[in-house]
Amino acid sequence: MLAVVQTLAVIAALVHVYIFSLESLRFTDPKVHAAAFQVSEYDLEAVRPWAFNQGFYNLFLAIGTLVGVILVRPVEAAGWALIVMGCGSMLMAAVVLVATDRRFVRAAAAQGTIPALTLLAALTQL
Repeated sequence: MLAVVQTLAVIAALVHVYIFSLESLRFTDPKVHAAAFQVSEYDLEAVRPWAFNQGFYNLFLAIGTLVGVILVRPVEAAGWALIVMGCGSMLMAAVVLVATDRRFVRAAAAQGTIPALTLLAALTQL
C-alpha cells in the first residue's frame, strides 16, 4: 500500500508542477489567464505578479512532496511528514479556492482530488 501512497503523491506533485507552469510561465497566454483563471486582458498586468508568486508556491509544495516520496522508505518520519504536509496543503488550498469562488469548483477538484486520495491511502499506513 505504501507504493500506492507514493504513486498518488507523485501524481499530485506533477499536477502542481503543471499548475506552476500555468501560473508562472504561461500566464500571459490568453488561453491561460482568460480561460483557466478568468482574468481579463485589462487586469492581466495587475494580477500577473500574484499568479507568478502563487505558481512558485505550488512548485515548492510539489518539490516537498517529491522529497517526501523519496525519503519515506529510508527516513520514514521525515518522508511521511513531507508527504502529509505537502498533500494536506494542496488539499486545503483546493478547499479555500472553491470556498472563495464557486466558479473554480472544477479547478479545485483537479487540484485537490489526488492529494485527498493520497492522504486517505496514507491513513492505512500510519
